[in-house]
Amino acid sequence: MNNLHKLKILIPVILLLISPGIIYSQEVYDLSRCVVTGLEQNFSVKVARNQEEIAGNNYTRGNAGFLPSVTTTNRFGGNLTSTTQNMNDGTQKVSTGVYNTTGTAALNLDMPLFRGFNIQTSYQKLNELKQMGELNTQMSMENLVAQIVAEYYYHIQQLNYFNNMEYAVSLSRERVRIDEERYLLGASSKLELLQSIVYLNADSSRLARQNEAILESAVRLKKLMALENLETDIVLLDTSIVFNSDLLYEELLELTLDFNTSLQIAQKNQVISELDHKIISSRSYPYLNLSSGYNYAYRGYGTGTISDYGELALSNQQTRTFNYGLTLGMDIFNGFNRRREKTNALIEVENRMYRYQEIEQDIKAELLTVYYAYENNLRLVQMEEQNLDVARENLEIALERYRLGALSGLELREVQKSLLDAEERLISVKFQTKLAEISLLQIAGRVMDYV
Repeated sequence: MNNLHKLKILIPVILLLISPGIIYSQEVYDLSRCVVTGLEQNFSVKVARNQEEIAGNNYTRGNAGFLPSVTTTNRFGGNLTSTTQNMNDGTQKVSTGVYNTTGTAALNLDMPLFRGFNIQTSYQKLNELKQMGELNTQMSMENLVAQIVAEYYYHIQQLNYFNNMEYAVSLSRERVRIDEERYLLGASSKLELLQSIVYLNADSSRLARQNEAILESAVRLKKLMALENLETDIVLLDTSIVFNSDLLYEELLELTLDFNTSLQIAQKNQVISELDHKIISSRSYPYLNLSSGYNYAYRGYGTGTISDYGELALSNQQTRTFNYGLTLGMDIFNGFNRRREKTNALIEVENRMYRYQEIEQDIKAELLTVYYAYENNLRLVQMEEQNLDVARENLEIALERYRLGALSGLELREVQKSLLDAEERLISVKFQTKLAEISLLQIAGRVMDYV
């Protein structure tokens, strides 16, 4: 019996060490804090926001081609020349070290006046791409919120499992106490006592493994929130899984068609493909460009000669020129490539339309499927709550009969297992109901309501 007593002493110590309730330097998080922290710190959301900023920076009139381009070129240089001139009378004239200098400065302006509506259409496309960047950021945020909410309640599910297993350990410990008293009084065999201890050890081992699942879930939640120190202990404010049981399919469908982010992105893609077709079609129109420039040139001569009139040649020369002009042109034939590009662009417009219809159908089907699961889980919650009440009453009766010796150990174990299974099924179906709720709100574009 000494070994039995030692084992009974060690078991509570083990349970105390593995209990998640013994946490130091705790940070308390409710759902809202988890979501807000994730939206502020998650790296994928930061990348999406940067991509959105790039698309916003690209949405300018200059990038579309409305504004002129102004360039300037400036140069200063020179040359060192040696010249030998042989005259007809046999004389020779040599000049060496003649240094000439040159300098130019030019300012040019080029502005398209008409490109077959290419510029206006390009500006519209940049605006659509900007809005696409905003939608991509919104989708990234919605996906993150859905993941955080799901992991938050998954962690609560694991904690509830842990509490359920703790209750199982307490029942097994009570059974060991009863069997020990009966064994000491000679009303029971040592075999039954040893079997009770085996059950207690099995339940304790299961509890220890469940603690590992809790720690893993906590790490995933902290990773989604992008906490700098993943070793920080966090405690969730909520202790139970609460879900909305009043979601209606008709309202969700209406919200989905109006606010679903995937549908909005597909619609933007369709608009962009139509604008691409207009841009290609604009190449069939003539184009009109305005160009203007101002040029200054300087040339300095290292030496001069006497002219026939007795005057010295130029020592330097300066030229100032202002020019302007309009260029009217048109691409007449380019090997039928423009016709091919327009045909392909029309096909792409049609493909985008089909893709939008496909996404719409997929989303409607997903909404309907998840809603069926949501309704079924609501019914299962009610059923499992009733089963749990019956199992609890059944266990109370079984424990009393076991104390009186009217129930065998195996029968008590079955009753105990039935209660624990009923509790786990209820916890599981509540979590599945919550997952269905999260999916429905995400499809309907309302998952940000959790913020």
